[in-house]
Amino acid sequence: MADQTRAEWRKSSRSGNGNNCVEVATNLIRSSGVLVRDSKNPTGAVLSFSREEWLAFVGGVHLRDFDL
Repeated sequence: MADQTRAEWRKSSRSGNGNNCVEVATNLIRSSGVLVRDSKNPTGAVLSFSREEWLAFVGGVHLRDFDL
C-alpha cells in the first residue's frame, strides 16, 4: 500500500459542486503509483494503482474504450 501521508488529493474541476466524484493523488506516481478515493468518504478505502496500470487506464479513456 502506498504511503498516503504525502498524498495531494484533487478532483476534477468538472465535478461541479456535488460531492459525487472520486479524488486522485498523482503526486506519488513515480514512487508509489496513483491513489483513488471516494470524495464523500475521504477517510474510507483507498485504491492504489501502479504507474503502468494508471497510464493504461488513462489511455483507454482517451481511446473511448469505456464508452457505453
